[in-house]
Amino acid sequence: MRKADLVASISDKTGVPKVDVLVALEEFFTEVKDALAGGENVYIRGFGSFIIKKRAKKIGRHIKKNEAIEIPEHFIPAFKPAKIFMQQVKENVTSAPKK
Repeated sequence: MRKADLVASISDKTGVPKVDVLVALEEFFTEVKDALAGGENVYIRGFGSFIIKKRAKKIGRHIKKNEAIEIPEHFIPAFKPAKIFMQQVKENVTSAPKK
């Protein structure tokens, strides 16, 4: 499901115009990105958490030059689904997702 499919589905179910749904969805994405960029996690009860994970510094390899490089400590965004969300997926999904 793409963003356009999600907007169409929400619009059909709620009766809200697609343009308004798209604006609300885009604003939601912006708020989540801004919160994570500001170092703040976002918790949505019953759905999951958008969190910041810390990656420790490590040694990597530059293959073409065959030399070791240091990858500094950095932070990445991650999503951790809620237990009820994971349980619902386990109970309802019977095959691999379509591509």
